[in-house]
Amino acid sequence: MSTSNVFHQFVRYVMVGGLAFVVDFTSLFVLTSGVGLHYLVSASIAFMLGLLTNYLLCVAWIFSFRAIRNRLQEFTIFGLIGVAGLLLNNLLLLLFTELAGFHYLASKGVAAGLILFFNFSLRRILLFSERGRALLQLP
Repeated sequence: MSTSNVFHQFVRYVMVGGLAFVVDFTSLFVLTSGVGLHYLVSASIAFMLGLLTNYLLCVAWIFSFRAIRNRLQEFTIFGLIGVAGLLLNNLLLLLFTELAGFHYLASKGVAAGLILFFNFSLRRILLFSERGRALLQLP
């Protein structure tokens, strides 16, 4: 059951984000340590798996208003915001891991916290609010 209360949406988004993060983090670990992929390649694949988890739960459980009726367009914009988050994620991973000397998993934890606010704000404004419909000039 979705909600229109922004505080409840954020709390649910954090919970959904937590689950998506578990999918992302576990995939990152398995792909890097288990499969042997470079951590940035693993991070990209893992992030996309987390994105899909996040989208499905957002539309089913968090947001009651949908600015876009066309689900393909909605997912595309949701995904583009995710790709922007992915680019920011990988930049932060690179900076924290290569320049600051953090372990790649610690870098991922810091990056995920920052990206949580970035993604929630953009998605809520553009996809799940009246303002988003007006900004995107959709009927």
